[in-house]
Amino acid sequence: MLEQMLADFHFLRPQWLWALAPTVLLYLLLSRRLDARRRWRAVIAPHLLEHLVLDGSDGPRVRPIHLVTAVGVLATLAVAGPTWEREVSPFAEDDAPLVIVMDLSVSMNAIDVQPTRLERAKQKVRDLLELRPGARTALIAYSGSAHTVLPLSNDVSMFEVFLDGLDSSVMPVDGKDPIAALILADSLLARDSVPGSVLFLTDGISSDVAPAFAEREAESQDEVIVLAIGTTEGGPIRSGRDQFVTDESGRRVVATLDRAGLDALGEQTSTFIAGSTVDARDVERIKRRVQSNLRRVQQDDPTARWKDAGYYFLYPIVLLALLWFRKGWTVRWGAIALVAWTAGCATGGRTGNTDGLASETDEHGGVAAGFRFVDLWLTADQQGRRLFDAGRFTDAAARFEDPMWRATAAYRAGDYEGAILAWALIEVPEADYGMGNAYALRGDYPSAVASYDRALAARPAWVEARENRDFVASLILPPPDDSGDLPEPAPPPNLEADDVEFDDEDRQGERGEVPQELLTDDELAEIWLRRLQTSPEDFLRRRFLIEQARRTGQGADR
Repeated sequence: MLEQMLADFHFLRPQWLWALAPTVLLYLLLSRRLDARRRWRAVIAPHLLEHLVLDGSDGPRVRPIHLVTAVGVLATLAVAGPTWEREVSPFAEDDAPLVIVMDLSVSMNAIDVQPTRLERAKQKVRDLLELRPGARTALIAYSGSAHTVLPLSNDVSMFEVFLDGLDSSVMPVDGKDPIAALILADSLLARDSVPGSVLFLTDGISSDVAPAFAEREAESQDEVIVLAIGTTEGGPIRSGRDQFVTDESGRRVVATLDRAGLDALGEQTSTFIAGSTVDARDVERIKRRVQSNLRRVQQDDPTARWKDAGYYFLYPIVLLALLWFRKGWTVRWGAIALVAWTAGCATGGRTGNTDGLASETDEHGGVAAGFRFVDLWLTADQQGRRLFDAGRFTDAAARFEDPMWRATAAYRAGDYEGAILAWALIEVPEADYGMGNAYALRGDYPSAVASYDRALAARPAWVEARENRDFVASLILPPPDDSGDLPEPAPPPNLEADDVEFDDEDRQGERGEVPQELLTDDELAEIWLRRLQTSPEDFLRRRFLIEQARRTGQGADR
């Protein structure tokens, strides 16, 4: 990594390096002028001069001229803009997309990891989601077949619903086919413009499929990560609350961790394989790995801008400037002005990650208006970007002037109403897409579909918008009977009256029948969602069966 950084090192504004010449020249001229021996050499004989000149100290002495030179050199380097790495595009996601592939084969019910391997895997998914707030994550389940549980989404609440429903009994085909899951994961990541990672939570991957993983690795920028769950000693496989899987002789079947297969995968590929831990160290390593893969790919992107690192020179410049207040030193106001000017140049041109931007808040908790010292050096959007990078999305939304950035910050802060109002000011497909996401998270599904439709009208080939639109629309309209993947909603209650009579026709209304169609589309969607939340296992089981039946009917193995 160090070699790569040295290879990429350069200056964004190399013409400023010419300023080093007058700095060095000034140092030489002042050094010559302050040299007592040189001044008295023409008056006093050299053999006497050595005994008459007093240095004032026995060791080397730091003089103001040295400080001026050091500050000048550092300021010049800062303005020249040193850089060695690229930065993410301002409109790119901060977190890399991740596809979580959950092994639901029978062996994942082994109890060598309490309570079971599968339950431990679910807990690891929850821990990972907490470490990646707002990051796009997808979920795939596989055994002998692979199925998408959730597409790429940043809605953690949906994961909570479906994680509870993941069980080996919902899978239509027994076995363990990681290649099918990998192909499906790649198809999800292929629709995203940001490179991502595929995380397998499994108790083993057969060595027979390692060559297929290696072939895929040579063609894709998306990294594969494996979190191995289980022990080499193994444990019996639970088949019910108090039941275990047995063989023909009645003995309990013990499932062990496929260490040999994982070792073969690690040898033939660069797959990152981690063992599960009791604490969160394993998911923390995975999070760092996912982000490092994103940064690695971005370094190879020739369209990404270089990150200006001149800002970091401010720290030594400020420390050196403090020495001007020592006793016997002269306060050089010109040099202090140079430091302030350098601070403005270095921070004004920087758009990378920074922390520590203080924000003054008003009595309502928002960012206070009025003049700030930082306004001398940074625009409102630059200040907002620094707050955004620091994760202070609420303050950033109040500071941004650009409506796209303001909407994005409000969206990250959970202020969906503010995000919608900001996006409404922009007539671009990206704004309509963002409004659709915000409406969906607010629960206003019809408005979300309308926003997605506007985005698709401008960009018909936008895959993400189409997928989001179809998913949100499925929450409004009754799922299709035959062709859709979603289960049929419960039929509305049969409220048709067999025989309705009124005792007092004068006081009651006219005799009639209660119509069959009493529920609106929104009410039907609410019933379907209520069924989904109460029985996610039934939903997934039926959905996977439909998908597998369609694949078999098309003559496809996967």
